[in-house]
Amino acid sequence: MTTETNTIKRYPMPMPFGWFAVSYSDELAPSESRAVHYFSQELVLFRTEAGKAVLMEAYCPHLGAHLGHGIHERSGTGGGRIEGNNIVCPFHSWKFSPEGECVEVPYAKNMPPKVVGQKCLKTFPIRETNQVIWAWYHPDGVAPLWEVISHEEANSDDWSPQDRYEWIIHTHPQEMAENAADPAHFKYVHGTASFPEWETTYDGYFVRGLQVANMPTPRGEVKGSIHTGSAGPGQGYTKFEGIADTFLLGLTTPIDEHKVQVRFAFIQPKINGEVKKGGVNAAIIANIVGQLEEDKPIWENKIYRPLPILCDGDGPIAKFRKWYSRFYAEDFDSRAM
Repeated sequence: MTTETNTIKRYPMPMPFGWFAVSYSDELAPSESRAVHYFSQELVLFRTEAGKAVLMEAYCPHLGAHLGHGIHERSGTGGGRIEGNNIVCPFHSWKFSPEGECVEVPYAKNMPPKVVGQKCLKTFPIRETNQVIWAWYHPDGVAPLWEVISHEEANSDDWSPQDRYEWIIHTHPQEMAENAADPAHFKYVHGTASFPEWETTYDGYFVRGLQVANMPTPRGEVKGSIHTGSAGPGQGYTKFEGIADTFLLGLTTPIDEHKVQVRFAFIQPKINGEVKKGGVNAAIIANIVGQLEEDKPIWENKIYRPLPILCDGDGPIAKFRKWYSRFYAEDFDSRAM
């Protein structure tokens, strides 16, 4: 006999569109390239000699070689070589511009008519800020509908270098984001003494939240606050103010329909020009990382309930789901499988 959970698709939601992190900026040097897999697609990420980051469809339109896997000295360590602004296919040395046009076939007397002046490889709009390379994904090729938010904390020498953590999680990005609308789980999953109360504002493609709380310390309570926000499904951020100011970039990028890459980058203000390590600064980061580790087995083993049975102590889950549904290109009824 088949059980109910065996007949239910874990996540009926499609892949959301938006700006998503595909690399940290310092992980991609000029003239470097590598294969990446996001949005259920094989892609190549490279930086031109001049420093421009490019994300492109991986398979050469000639005979299908993967531009993200090199040969000879680049075998196993990188993708196709970069010449100026162009990436070179390792198979027959066809050259492609950052716009996805074939600009040279070195052994051809005449360029193939199908590629002359034509875009033959899909490319993605790119932004680079917050020490992150962002790519715009939309399944229908729609141009960006909003811009990446730049944060002073992530772009200033007055703040520490990023302290980074990374996970691959078998879940859907909506499931992770829904935690912000679910205060009850903080007590039972994360062991908080009470249920946090948030003021949440939904504004088009953006959401912002504020929690004001007194934080206990050995010297008494310290007034504190937690500011949260999201710019679409891929760019989350949290600012903790009080005991030790901490800024967190929470970056969620779909690998495919049921798997995401999550990056946490913590940034803290320098004290007299120096980075403060250890103590309460480290404890705050460890606590947040620990909370994600606690959430991970829940996310990886649950299903999506389109019609959840809620009680009066639950958070504004329906309101959150309505907001998140704007990031689906196809019609999706959150109440239906």
